[in-house]
Amino acid sequence: MTDWTQVVDAHGAVGRVPLLLDQVEREEVPEAWDELWDRLCLHGETVSAASFAALPRLAALAPACAQALELACAIVRGTLRHPDGEALLAGCPNEVARLRELVDQRLRMRPADYNRLFGDLLALAGQYHWSDSLGDFTDDFYAASCPGCEAAVTIAVGDHGCYAAIRDWDQGDIARRSLRPAPAEELRDPGRWMHATAGRDGQQQLAEGIRHIFGRAECPACASVFDIAEAHTTANLPPALETY
Repeated sequence: MTDWTQVVDAHGAVGRVPLLLDQVEREEVPEAWDELWDRLCLHGETVSAASFAALPRLAALAPACAQALELACAIVRGTLRHPDGEALLAGCPNEVARLRELVDQRLRMRPADYNRLFGDLLALAGQYHWSDSLGDFTDDFYAASCPGCEAAVTIAVGDHGCYAAIRDWDQGDIARRSLRPAPAEELRDPGRWMHATAGRDGQQQLAEGIRHIFGRAECPACASVFDIAEAHTTANLPPALETY
């Protein structure tokens, strides 16, 4: 049992979250959900100890309540933004597995908010970095540092091209080099299952984007070829934030 007198929310308060959970478990109360978001996932990203303590109850509501599923997934997305997030989440393995199953079921239905749910699935699989940074590949740009010369390289994947370039504030993307997408059969996890999931659900643009972002790029500065996903991950892992 959670001792809610010892668990603070995003505002540093105790005791309010369980009362709100009691409300939404009894009936749909929009105001209660608004306050739960404010206390458990402030501004859609700031999580607290109370956020993880609330996960079991949110997961229990999630099969029949879209609000509960969305809030629970938003909390998991914020795991690395809390100093103890990974340790706190480790206490909810069954809930995380159930949420992942629910999200995967929703994805198979090809909903309008597919890309958001795909990001939720990534977080539930422990891929917090990709959950935070992966776009829909219509007009995406990813920052990376060349492992060979440490040049700042912009990776573009979208309708306007798939290339590596040096970004110049006056001239735009210069010295462009075409990306080398990974063949689907050569992808390794997490790229392999990300690509397979997108392909299963008919999300071809997403699947092709994943092949590119898990492929290789030629550095425009030194001509060395590097793994895009590794370089981007190294340069952009989100820092842990000071939270309650």
